[in-house]
Amino acid sequence: TAQSACLGMKDVKSPLYVLAAAAGINLIGDMLLVRNANPWLGGAAGAAWATVLSQYGALLMFLKWLTVKGKENGSVMVEDKMKIDPKMLESNKDAPSKGFLSDSHKPISILNPLRLAKAKSTLEKFVPFVVPVTTTSIGRVSGFVTMSHVASSALGTIDMAAHQIAVSIFWCLAPIVGALNQVAQSFVPGIFARKKGRARAVALRKTSINFAKVGALFGFVIVALVAMGVPEVSKFFTNDTVVLSRVKKALPGIAVFLGFNGLTCVGEGTLLGQNDLKYLRNMYASFFFLVPAFMLRLKWRALSGIEVGIGNLWATFSVYEVARAILWLGRVAWLQYKTEREVEKTEGATP
Repeated sequence: TAQSACLGMKDVKSPLYVLAAAAGINLIGDMLLVRNANPWLGGAAGAAWATVLSQYGALLMFLKWLTVKGKENGSVMVEDKMKIDPKMLESNKDAPSKGFLSDSHKPISILNPLRLAKAKSTLEKFVPFVVPVTTTSIGRVSGFVTMSHVASSALGTIDMAAHQIAVSIFWCLAPIVGALNQVAQSFVPGIFARKKGRARAVALRKTSINFAKVGALFGFVIVALVAMGVPEVSKFFTNDTVVLSRVKKALPGIAVFLGFNGLTCVGEGTLLGQNDLKYLRNMYASFFFLVPAFMLRLKWRALSGIEVGIGNLWATFSVYEVARAILWLGRVAWLQYKTEREVEKTEGATP
């Protein structure tokens, strides 16, 4: 939430600094705790504790950043409608979010649940987003959960080992394009909120096209990284040639998924920026049932004696990503068409 708030104020550097510091905490925690012999503090538990410490460290840094003024910051007023003093933005262009809440909050007060009870007007503004955002989040993770379930329960130990390597590499590459979603959410609302007219329609079209180009470019780069880097990186996880051969079978599916992921992210971010929450809610509610259904069919086939491997698993999952990219970009194109039609009707009706 704090990261999104900073991006909403066009402050891209502050989250970078905080998350980089959090990553440093995680690294130091891993180095100190993983080698510990205590089963509650070392090994996998130690890695988990290091992650927890890094997350709370990021939380505290964001709280201080948003609630403590810099020496050159101007005043910030936080009312029902937040107003930012232009002088503050002018004097602190590199970090406009610095001290944004300093006039109304202290670091500890933000964590006070009693303040929420008093802020009824603020809560009412967030209520319409609860169901769509929750549905979207649940629908997004259902496919990953089911995929891991199928790999562990039906494909055997070798494919499960290969799947763990594939997933680890996947989650290292996916965030590279995942940031495009947040960038789109930060820039599109400002354009979408403009007065309806030809200039707004043209700006929305240009923004959507530019984001799509960036998404496609990122996808191309990720595919190149998968093709050239994954076979070599996999050797750092294991020297078992059988497991490595299974990882290679997953490469086409991983490459297709990540290749379309950039387009999916910019499409979803653009739809969120245009408040098209109902469409996303309905689609992810459908995915919550459809994606696991197709994944579980692979499990039934494997248990029936039909050969199913990690390659089939990732190929099926990549189809889901291609479908999302087509649906999101198709919806963006449809909304753009409606916007331009409205402009033409308005201009045609004007004498």
